[in-house]
Order: sequence, then structure tokens, then C-alpha cells
Amino acid sequence: MERRHFLQSSSSIATGLAAGLASPAFAFQQPKRVGLIGCGWYGKADLLRLIQVAPVEVVSLCDVDKRMLSQAADIVSTRQASKKKPRTFSDYRQMLAQKDLDIVLIGTPDHWHALPMIEACKAGADIYVQKPISVDIVEGQAMLAAARKYKRVVQVGTQRRSTPHLIEARDRVIKEGKLGKIALVEIYCYYHMRARENPPDTQPPDYLDYDAWTGPAPMRPYNTLVHPRRWRAFMEYGNGIIGDMCIHMLDMTRWMLDLGWPRSVSSSGGILVEKNSKANITDTQLATFDYGDIKVVWQHRTYGHPNDEKYPWGATFYGDKGTLKTSVMSYDYIPYDKKQPSVHKDVTYELDQYPEDRTEEALERHVAPAIRGHMKDLLANTVSRGKPVADIEQGYISTTTCILANLSQELGRSLKWDPAQQVIVGDAEANRLLRRPYRRPYVHPEPDKV
Repeated sequence: MERRHFLQSSSSIATGLAAGLASPAFAFQQPKRVGLIGCGWYGKADLLRLIQVAPVEVVSLCDVDKRMLSQAADIVSTRQASKKKPRTFSDYRQMLAQKDLDIVLIGTPDHWHALPMIEACKAGADIYVQKPISVDIVEGQAMLAAARKYKRVVQVGTQRRSTPHLIEARDRVIKEGKLGKIALVEIYCYYHMRARENPPDTQPPDYLDYDAWTGPAPMRPYNTLVHPRRWRAFMEYGNGIIGDMCIHMLDMTRWMLDLGWPRSVSSSGGILVEKNSKANITDTQLATFDYGDIKVVWQHRTYGHPNDEKYPWGATFYGDKGTLKTSVMSYDYIPYDKKQPSVHKDVTYELDQYPEDRTEEALERHVAPAIRGHMKDLLANTVSRGKPVADIEQGYISTTTCILANLSQELGRSLKWDPAQQVIVGDAEANRLLRRPYRRPYVHPEPDKV
């Protein structure tokens, strides 16, 4: 295909996609009533994108940080059409007990995803839950079971599936066979994102209920590395960089190539360079996800230069006819036949359509269109009662696969997953690690008891 024709076709697809997203396939007799649990950075980013695309009424906000909660209420009152200030709660159970919410967004730290998500299912709400869905595998199983038992629509915040230029890359490069036979996908993150400083432990600030913030996780001394936003420095609250950044690129790869569960997962790594910080997540990790004829290989390191300065976080698809590089910022298609044209496409911005994006504090502007697309897909499925593009089951598969990599690294051996039985094959020691101990009085959810 000539470059001119390729770009014309790509432009048509992008235009059609934008038109489809701008013309919602949903209609509400009354505005959807919305609540947010976790009013920090991405909780607000998700909620404010939802306000941009649909006639919703944000009626409830919940956070254990009083300052964060108050600030979110003020912002929402200026951004939603009614100009009403939402009710505020410090306990998500009290918020959900009102049973007056159509949609609940969960933007808490990872260790606080499972319990409120399951309670939101029981309260009859549809849900948008941030990735990864859980910090252990049994939590994810219980979340999936709750969604199905209570017939809730659940969208997971793996919004690469709703990123316009990545949809184009999938449809116009991969689906049209331009790469030929794909046998290897490298996914990677080379951001220097691991905490390096070593501040002293202190008393938590008076506006933060640190006991409630810690919840079912182990109780650590309070440290400014923990809150706000930097809790990912500690494995107690998440699954490190592989649980934060790999899940996005792994999930995108699975979606682009129609992959389900890997046959096996193996991983190695550790803190090899940056040994002076309190942070206990790895600075280096490699993982291989074996899908038979396709191998997906992850690498992160928090030091040194990226392999490609233009792609510090992304995925590279290798086929016998060409290569496709993808990231949140762009894609590049490089055919093996030099007579064929290469293609570059940058991220879509929507700053003119949504001028709030220009000034909103801490917003990842390049991601905002993807979040809006993700929200529109959720809303359409709340009407159709179908499965959204990042349905909870897809989030469970991608989350669990990343957790298996951490377990493989911890145990020092490859792990085989049985999708039917939902266990690691022939490895009793590994299966004991499928659930983390919960701090009392919190009770770990079980899939057969939701």
C-alpha cells in the first residue's frame, strides 16, 4: 500500500472513531448518579473525563484524606453541570450503603481495589476500577465472581484499548497482516520512576486517617514516600513496576493479538543498582510470558538510557514482514521491504474540544482522549448490559499474569497456570502465595463467598 493511501485510510478510520466517540450510543432518561472512591490524582482524572462526556451527576465522594476529599468536592462542583457539591464520606461502606449510585469509580491505591469493588457490586452499581484490579490473585477471582454474580458492568482502567492511535495501529497494521507472522513482542519501561530518596519515618498528618489508608495491607510506619501518590514504592500496596506499567503494555498486546492466558510465566530481577532507598520494589526485572508461537518479553530498569529514546515505555511487535513500535505517544510501522513506506502516527489530543484539559492540574493530557473513550464505552454498556472493551475478566487475566511474574521471581522458577482450575500447576508452594494475608480486622474476599 502506498504511504498516501495508507495515511488516507488511517485518517478515515481515526475520523470515524472520533465521530463514533463523539456521538454516544447511550441515552439516559435521568443523569447517571456517580460516586468516586479515592479522590487522588487518577481518581479525579477519571471522574472529570466522565463529566466531560456524559450527563452524569456526581453525588458522592469518598477518601480517607480530608484535604484531598475537600479539594475534589470543590473541583467537581465547578465542573459538573448542576454546580452542586457532592456529599463526602470517609468510609466507602457508608457511601455505598445509600444504594443510590448508578456508577462507582474506584481510584484508590491497589491494595484498596478489591473490597470496595465487591461492595459496589452488591450495592447495584456499575463500576470503573483502576488497574491492576488486585494485589493478589484470589482478590481478582473474587472481584470477577462478584461482577458476574450481581450482573454488573465493570470497566478496568487499561485504557490503551481505547487509545485512538493504538486502535488504528491494531486495525491498520496488525489486523491487516502488514507485520506477517508475529513471534516476539518486547514490552518495556525505562522510566526512572523508582523512589531514590530516603526520608525519615514520621507521624502521619492530622488530615489523613493512616490506619484506614493502610486497610488490609501490613502496617508500615508512615513515610512521605507513601502518601500522596508515591505508595507504589512499596510492595505492601501493589506489585511494583511490573504491576503498574507492565500491565498496560501486556494488556494492550493481548488485546491487539487476541491472546488469553500464557502457557507459562518466568521472571527474574531485584534491586540491583538503587540499594539506598526505603523503596522495596525492584529496579530491574525481566519476564517472559509464553504464548506458544508468540513470546512476550517484559523488561524494566529504573536507571540508564532507554533502548529507543522515542519509546521509553511501550511495546515493539516483531514480524517477518515488519516491525511495529507502539507507545502512549505514537506508533511507528517499519516494513521489512524497504520499497514499502514506513508510517508514523502521533497521539491524538482533544484540547480544542475539551479546553479544561489545558489547565487541569497534573492531567496526563495525552491520555485524556483514551480515558474519555473508555468512559464512553463503559456508559454504552451500562445501557446494553454488554461487556466493555476492558471487561473485568480481561483485567483479571492481565493482572494475574503480572502477579505470576512476581511470584516466579520470588520462587526462582517458571510457573504454569491452569486457566480452568485457576491454580498454578503442580506447585503447592506457589499456590499458597495466591492470596496475601490481610491485616485484622479485614477479611480477605473469596470467590465462592461474595
